[in-house]
Amino acid sequence: MRKIPNHGTLRMTKVAYPLGLCVGLFIYVAYIKWHRASAAQAFFTITGAASGAQWSQQALSSPGSAIHGHEVFYGIMFDAGSTGTRIHVFQFARPPGETPTLTHETFKALKPGLSAYADDVEKSAQGIQELLDVAKQHIPFDFWKATPLVLKATAGLRLLPGEKAQKLLQKVKEVFKASPFLVGDDCVSIMNGTDEGVSAWITVNFLTGSLKTPGKSSVGMLDLGGGSTQITFLPRVEGTLHASPPGHLTALQMFNRTYKLYSYSYLGLGLMSARLAILGGVEGKPAEGGKELISPCLSPGFRGEWEHAEVTYRILGQKAVGLHELCASRVSEILRNKVHRTEEVQHVDFYAFSYYYDLAASFGLIDAEKGGSLMVGDFEIAAKYVCRTLETRPPSSPFACMDLTYISLLLHEFGFPKDKVLKLTRKIDNVETSWALGAIFHYIDSLKRQKIPAL
Repeated sequence: MRKIPNHGTLRMTKVAYPLGLCVGLFIYVAYIKWHRASAAQAFFTITGAASGAQWSQQALSSPGSAIHGHEVFYGIMFDAGSTGTRIHVFQFARPPGETPTLTHETFKALKPGLSAYADDVEKSAQGIQELLDVAKQHIPFDFWKATPLVLKATAGLRLLPGEKAQKLLQKVKEVFKASPFLVGDDCVSIMNGTDEGVSAWITVNFLTGSLKTPGKSSVGMLDLGGGSTQITFLPRVEGTLHASPPGHLTALQMFNRTYKLYSYSYLGLGLMSARLAILGGVEGKPAEGGKELISPCLSPGFRGEWEHAEVTYRILGQKAVGLHELCASRVSEILRNKVHRTEEVQHVDFYAFSYYYDLAASFGLIDAEKGGSLMVGDFEIAAKYVCRTLETRPPSSPFACMDLTYISLLLHEFGFPKDKVLKLTRKIDNVETSWALGAIFHYIDSLKRQKIPAL
């Protein structure tokens, strides 16, 4: 018997298919909107907003994460110095409503520095890529697109001719752009001295908790490099702000607060540059004179150009005066009218780094591994002892008398009294006190202050 079609069933089928299709489409659209909104919110939480179409697209695909209620995010900072290129991969965690904390750091260095490739730019890419692979290994894949990638170059590239330096930076930028990380137009740059000092100040105050606790006194930062020296602190006295010369004050925004910092970098007053000046030389030129004045700063066992030093002492009849006094006189000439003194440094806690640490450790003023505290006057005491015993107990470095004398007088010129206590350390809570941490932290914080593009 032939079946009679059931028209009711057919009508139901015709209605059910379009209805099912609509419901499915609605669920799909709702899911896509939810996913995009969640991804964008996660990016905003992790790194803040970024400007531009490229950053907007990355924001939409960044997943975000939370561990035990703590938001987790990463940052990558390349430190391109004169002797090597170093990568710092930082992992941060932010408890709800609180300041982030550093939970892990990965570090690797390669030699030589970027400036060594000034005449063969293409070769620089290999080392940069090798360090980027380190970042990929230590950052979960889901975080790559939301992790800022930055390189800041210091002394090595500053000293290169402008065109060569820019070609190197452009090559680095090309490698960065091809990476899966978050790359902005300002991802590669040469730091000026003030930025270096401010970034180091952020690092120290972040690690000591001063930036986390409103009202807690901040600490100052002293850094003595080879070519320059920096001093940075947060003035509390109005007189300091009014008396500061042009260029010595800089504004810093962090955690929705504005800090007006006293920060200055003295180019040419780093330890290596100071040695050259004390010896009567000029950057890039051989020494021409002043040998009679400078020779007391050197160990008599040090020869070369200064082989006639002891003869000079006897001719001038100056040995009776004392080597430290003669050396101090010469150093004072080099520093005269070059350093601004501020009285407020007497009342601010200061951390000192780099050659301050190295010289103090070399002469037993602090523990070589753990660091420690000392009084400013300890440098002068050590200088007098080393200068007095040059002939009977020659130090390992022929510049010991000169270096210690220079440091003691430099601190005096800054305004530090002899009984002022300085803290010298390489690490705080087992974290290196380099400017890299402060620089990436400030960069991430600046991203947060930008508005996220409308979805």
